[in-house]
Amino acid sequence: MRILALSLLAIVVLLQYRLWVSDSGMREVWRLRREVATQQDLNTQLKDRNRTLTAEVQDLKKGKSAIEERARTDLGMVGSNETFFQVAPGSVSATKTKNIVAAQQNSSDAETGGAYEAPVHNQTQNNAPNTTDAARPLVSAHVGSP
Repeated sequence: MRILALSLLAIVVLLQYRLWVSDSGMREVWRLRREVATQQDLNTQLKDRNRTLTAEVQDLKKGKSAIEERARTDLGMVGSNETFFQVAPGSVSATKTKNIVAAQQNSSDAETGGAYEAPVHNQTQNNAPNTTDAARPLVSAHVGSP
């Protein structure tokens, strides 16, 4: 009887060891649960991204405003009846810019009868102001026809 009890106890200890310590035991279950949780988080993020992209595709297919927004941000589009101002950072204050553009537009209105397009100063490849233009403010204005 004693041998039977000791053998049963040994079997239980071996099974418990296998359950808690071995590579295919509880450690593996916990690791797999962590992996599943990580993958579910990633899937949620990807689903949100897919929803956003799907909405953007639908908007681009159906709506003119999304195409116009893309043209403005990516290609620098300016509407026919809009004014575009480009000011180099730190070179001119907003008030001074308004005064410069107004003066240029007023002098041009007198010469051309109202149509005005200010020349864009020379710029380098990376759209930074040319060093020769450092003393002059970089102001570009495009005024469409009324």
